[in-house]
Amino acid sequence: MDPSRAPVAFGRLAVPQLFAELQQPQEERRLPALASLCDLLHDPEHIHQTLNGGFLIQLKVLLQDEDPSVRTKVCELLHIISSHNIGRQALLVCSLLPPLCQLLDDSWSPCRRNVYQVLNRLCLLPAGAQELLQLVPKMMLKLQKGEEEEIQVLLLLTLTSCSRLDPGPALANDGISLLRHKLMHSSTSVRREAAAAMMALCVCEDGKQQVCKGAVLPVVSRLLWDEDIDVRVNAAGVIMYAVITTTGKQQCLDLELLPVLLDLVSQRNQEEDEGKLKRRKTLVVYCLQALASLAEAPDGRRTLLEQLPRLVETSQAEDKDIRQAAQTAVKVVSWMP
Repeated sequence: MDPSRAPVAFGRLAVPQLFAELQQPQEERRLPALASLCDLLHDPEHIHQTLNGGFLIQLKVLLQDEDPSVRTKVCELLHIISSHNIGRQALLVCSLLPPLCQLLDDSWSPCRRNVYQVLNRLCLLPAGAQELLQLVPKMMLKLQKGEEEEIQVLLLLTLTSCSRLDPGPALANDGISLLRHKLMHSSTSVRREAAAAMMALCVCEDGKQQVCKGAVLPVVSRLLWDEDIDVRVNAAGVIMYAVITTTGKQQCLDLELLPVLLDLVSQRNQEEDEGKLKRRKTLVVYCLQALASLAEAPDGRRTLLEQLPRLVETSQAEDKDIRQAAQTAVKVVSWMP
């Protein structure tokens, strides 16, 4: 028998028996019981039993346990539960979010990592993202102070989900400047998620203006050559939103991004992986929409008129979304007053 696991009762008695173990005064019985629960709750049937039996609320006290291993294991258990939609809803209803968020400052890195994993799952629900908006200033401070790479990625993922719902809190807490710094990170994962968060902030008018004022576009433009396809996609998305403004158009023209965007559109598919093909398609659509916006500027339209055959060729693509985006760009470029 594995000494790190508690004995498990048969069938439907297993979950109640293990939660009963967690109520025992002997501290050495908690970790084995939590480890066995983590094994059991990978089965959705046991998650339903845990939620329907009202056992979830018992974990609230253990989130404040003096043993960091216990706190970490409880957060791991909550992460498993939050992998299901019904589990995410239950976590919000059971008022577990406040004690969970207190662990953002936990002294033990594995515990903080598990907390961020749970929060990231909760953001999959609009209600969860709404609840976490109040934590955006704190998450920004965490990013500024610096965490290990994996935690930074989780922070950025959560920040993106919250900003898609409401970019206001991040913009009000110097989010553009902080994310600009993260765009230059040595880690591909951090750059990718920082660009995704930046794109979420660019949707609103205030975000577009701050991106242009904060010298973000020169940094983003360099990411169009990044080795990672997702980094390039997110960078193109930031440019697509920024060039809607007059200032954004002028900055991109000054950076001579027209040839770069045209080259990205004209590149032949060399990907065999279906997922990468979809991301490549998104990159092309973003670039085409950016080109259509740049064509509204006299200098942009003048340059694109010389390259019109390339856009016309793309407008005959087999993919419907690429074809429509290219046709729109061609109409804007070739429009005559």
